[in-house]
Amino acid sequence: MVKISVITAVYNRVGTVAGAVMSVRRQSYAAVEHVVVDGASSDGTAALLNSMADERAHDMQFLSEPDGGIYDALNKGFALSSGEVIGLMHSDDFFADDYVLEHVMDAFKDPSVDAVYGDLDYVDKDDSSRVVRHWQSGPFHRSRLSWGWMPPHPALFLRRRVIEQWGGYDTSYRIAADYDAILRYFSKEGFRAAYIPRVLVKMRVGGESNRSIGKILLKSGEDYRALKKSGVGGLGVLACKNLVKIGQFF
Repeated sequence: MVKISVITAVYNRVGTVAGAVMSVRRQSYAAVEHVVVDGASSDGTAALLNSMADERAHDMQFLSEPDGGIYDALNKGFALSSGEVIGLMHSDDFFADDYVLEHVMDAFKDPSVDAVYGDLDYVDKDDSSRVVRHWQSGPFHRSRLSWGWMPPHPALFLRRRVIEQWGGYDTSYRIAADYDAILRYFSKEGFRAAYIPRVLVKMRVGGESNRSIGKILLKSGEDYRALKKSGVGGLGVLACKNLVKIGQFF
């Protein structure tokens, strides 16, 4: 059975990280490795995760040490992982149901598929049953990148070979290293991505990129830099990327 490694980067999320871990443990797919990288939390997160790692030491790796932010932590998680397929589980998020990884690994049965992705629901941070925003990805075609399209990062799974060939997260980005990586991978000639038309992940609102006007401006600047670096486009693509989000609220 092909192993999938799920990577979680966490810092001071004692109230939600146990739910993220249990969401991974409840998956019906058997060959799952969970790599959790904590940035030396000070709120009890590390102690909680240590106790959870002791419960299931055979399928959970846990590292706690200072890091350079979420993308540095995710790169560390990748280096620690051993799965042929890599996915993420952010510390505030959870899988939409217990069969998500079964569906993902079914799609990876085609050896030519480089990536698998699905849809994402943003949910109220206090009432996870209330959907605030629905991100329906749709099928991938390279031309869609020029219209601001991207798959939801938390609902994206990659072959290990993709990261090994084209690199992990560029930590010079503070907020948009995920978009930079997606452009770097998906813009490659012959890159194959399979779309699963169902919600794979539920994300609690209040992410790093939309907490303030300053963060939004920083993200826009970093998105523009990633677009120019990849050769996909510039200000027009950035405008499309932001406009397409409006429909996700209805």
